[in-house]
Amino acid sequence: MSQYAPGKVTIGFSNPYVATYTAASGNITFGTPTKLARGVSVSLEPTVSEDNNFYADDQIAESDSGRFTGGTLTLTVDGLFIAAEKLILGLPEAGEDGWTAKGDSANPPYVSVGYITKSMSNGKEIWTPTIILKTKFNEITKEANTTEDEIDWQTEELTATIARSENANHDWCWLGPDCTTLADALSKLQTKLGVKE
Repeated sequence: MSQYAPGKVTIGFSNPYVATYTAASGNITFGTPTKLARGVSVSLEPTVSEDNNFYADDQIAESDSGRFTGGTLTLTVDGLFIAAEKLILGLPEAGEDGWTAKGDSANPPYVSVGYITKSMSNGKEIWTPTIILKTKFNEITKEANTTEDEIDWQTEELTATIARSENANHDWCWLGPDCTTLADALSKLQTKLGVKE
């Protein structure tokens, strides 16, 4: 019997990580994981195929539910350092003058994205680690406004296309256990991704 109420409501998002994704012989491997930025919001929009219904006696007798076919992951973060942007967009190393070129040499890799959501259930806080296994990020839309009397806090919105992985079940998402502390959830996320301190 769960110690929590039957449901939970999401109240937070934090600690987005990325790691390069590879799969061989059905095994998923994460490259060196890195903290992406400070998390502001996350939106997960899976797409599924249509239900496949079988009719008999003038009604639906059997139904095969639609299956995951892809989706879009949208992350809003405070802002990326150049190193993180290079990683998710596959940008080349900076030239001798320190400038990084964006152009035909960019080759966005598949990356795994991990993060933690915070929820409330029956007055108790819960943290849940999540890993989206195979994504590819699109070019980032950037916006900056001049400084006025008050700071206009500006963020960056990142979008990535989600694909199914190449493991035996073609997983696209791994959900960690609900944790009673952020530290426990973060530890589980970092362990699963292979973060080395």
